[in-house]
Amino acid sequence: MIGASPRRKEDQRLLTGGGRFVDDLTRDGALHLGVVRSAEAHARLRKVATGAARALPGVVLAWSASDLGAITPNMPTAYGGAQKGRGWAQPVLARDLVRHVGEPVAVVVAETAYQLADALDAVSVEYERLPALSTTDAALAASAARLHEGWPDNTAVVARGAVGDPERAMAGAHLVVSEKLRHPRLSAVPIETRGVLAYRDRSSGVLVVSSSTQSPYTLRDVVAAALGLPVEEVRVVVPDVGGGFGPKGPIYPEEILVAAAAHRLGRPVKWIESRRESLACMGHDREQAHQARIGFARDGGIVAVDATFVADVGAYPIQGDGLTANTVNHLPGPYRVPHYRNIGTSVVTTKTLNAAYRAAGRPEAVFVMERLMDIGARRLGLDPAEIRRRNFVRPADMPYRSGLTYKDGVAITYDPGNFPAAFERALALLPYDEWRRRQKARAGGVRRIGVGLACYAQGTGLGPYEGATVRVDPSGKVYVYIGVTAQGQGHATTLAQIAAAELGAAWEDVQVSAGDTALFPFGMGTGGSRVAANSGPAVAQTAREVRERATRVAAEMLECAPEDVRIEQSKVHVVGMPHRAVSLGRVAHAAVKSKALKATGEPGLHACTYFYPDTVTWAFGTQAAAVEVDVETCEIRLLAYAIVHDPGRAINPMIVEAQLQGGAAQGIGAGLMEEVVYDGNGQLLTGSLMDYAIPKADQLPALAVVLDEHPSTINALGIKGVGESGAIPGAAAIANAVEDAVADLGASIREVPVTPARLFAALAR
Repeated sequence: MIGASPRRKEDQRLLTGGGRFVDDLTRDGALHLGVVRSAEAHARLRKVATGAARALPGVVLAWSASDLGAITPNMPTAYGGAQKGRGWAQPVLARDLVRHVGEPVAVVVAETAYQLADALDAVSVEYERLPALSTTDAALAASAARLHEGWPDNTAVVARGAVGDPERAMAGAHLVVSEKLRHPRLSAVPIETRGVLAYRDRSSGVLVVSSSTQSPYTLRDVVAAALGLPVEEVRVVVPDVGGGFGPKGPIYPEEILVAAAAHRLGRPVKWIESRRESLACMGHDREQAHQARIGFARDGGIVAVDATFVADVGAYPIQGDGLTANTVNHLPGPYRVPHYRNIGTSVVTTKTLNAAYRAAGRPEAVFVMERLMDIGARRLGLDPAEIRRRNFVRPADMPYRSGLTYKDGVAITYDPGNFPAAFERALALLPYDEWRRRQKARAGGVRRIGVGLACYAQGTGLGPYEGATVRVDPSGKVYVYIGVTAQGQGHATTLAQIAAAELGAAWEDVQVSAGDTALFPFGMGTGGSRVAANSGPAVAQTAREVRERATRVAAEMLECAPEDVRIEQSKVHVVGMPHRAVSLGRVAHAAVKSKALKATGEPGLHACTYFYPDTVTWAFGTQAAAVEVDVETCEIRLLAYAIVHDPGRAINPMIVEAQLQGGAAQGIGAGLMEEVVYDGNGQLLTGSLMDYAIPKADQLPALAVVLDEHPSTINALGIKGVGESGAIPGAAAIANAVEDAVADLGASIREVPVTPARLFAALAR
């Protein structure tokens, strides 16, 4: 089954309307919760008056921060983890100060959605406006207000990485390219916004929280801590989720508020985020400004890279140095960089907090490095493809050590791969030479062709662990329970393929269940391209253990040695004698009482194990774009796109290709149109899908994909992550392609998205 592409198990149900998302869930007597949000970016709260709202018909509850009582006033830290950098606290409801537009100030619960809307309007908030810190430059100014009490400035945390002596190496370079480059702030825009339903289960007394979260176990622990409950009295159930992309990973105040209201009122409470709330309040990502230098030898070889950057992390630096460390560690990419230094500074501003949006710190790094490579190639008179060929880490260099240390504390060591060969496959897939010929044919015209390349090396599959339970039912069905949830990735299909392959069961008999903290005890959440690389090996080793138990029992039933037992397609037989067979279900029935399992210490065909990777796996990829640029109207049209990625070993190639295509669409969006924009007063200007542009189907060509497989050595299945990979190089490839089309006119692209207005300004300069 591994390497096959059966149709996804989930799709029949979802496509025929059988999906159940948070807003589809109902409970008798359910109440509606809404949030009063700050209208100011930075202000003291002089008064939050909820009395008028409480007096309205149907209003059951109206809280400001002073009404929280025993509920924790600040967001708890899950798993006892310590904050990195300076101390800060994010309030569940703002008490004295608001730090961004949209921050929760009060909460109202009512019988109907209409009564709720009236009550929210009735809450009165008085502000004393303070200066907004709408950019990192404003936040770093000597005269800037301090966003968090006790801080000497607005720097939250600094990430660093260094190898060799960049200063000395740069002094001997034939060419030094120095550039200021900027990546925009982005929103993930999942098709389903966030939502929470909480209620007290009458039979068990447990507080049940259904949420569209990516982190059910973190949510369980945070809710328990916030309400002062034992963890065992909180059960998180994640239904179908319509996209997450990372920003549904953190725990938000709304999840605590819904749970707290249900806990205090003894009635079900539901909150569903509006699209405007989602764009304003769900975590953003990607906003970084870089000052970078790269030195080249005369032949185009990289001599050194020296860079600094500032990351706008919004009001609360909940990611610590995780995202900036990703940027530092990924900027050298797939190239041999003997001397390297980078310093990333996270700065708080009066914007919505940062979350880890798909690829989390890597697209920014690739944008900078790939722009530097193209600019260097142009100044050296080299083709952009050729300068990359001369600098790739070669197969003979593997396992390649960059000299940096990953955020898990382990020295970075690239997995086996052939970067040059994969790159050539991407050029052929576009096809590169053909587009260069078309470009020459249109040289000097109004509608010009540009070709852009972008490469990356990606750390994937961060631990510390994931686990799985595999149980064979006497009916013959195989149940797999895991601690990670899906938001459209196809876990129910791919992990069933692994279980079927390792156990010997029929794929159709395997059912994967996730998202219920009562069914599986621990999980570290979905994100970081980690599910296949962590849960996959966990399912595999657990299924193998169950298979070993089955062979013991079957040997007793078939009167043969355990090593002579074969399990194929849920049939158990003696090797070479397929007619001497019993069903896997019958073996499971016998295993309940079989003495053959005495040595194992427990009955039944089931097991639970956990997989702890030593460190991350490293995957390589390339994307290539051909664009048409109209230098009169400044319209940019994407004509062709090619994607090559090394997934290690693809469990289901169809799903892997689809993941890469979906990610590429997001990367292309970042390159051409997407940007979260605030004005100087910290007010969000892109608060609807009329203002925040995302790609439409008719704006994308066919996204061709080739998989270049080189199994990882970090896990027994050879898997490398893929979930985030497609989103990494798109903005860089687009920027390189556009500049390639207009470079002879003196235009340079130093930030994305490359909108018609930005291109017009670049051409005017």
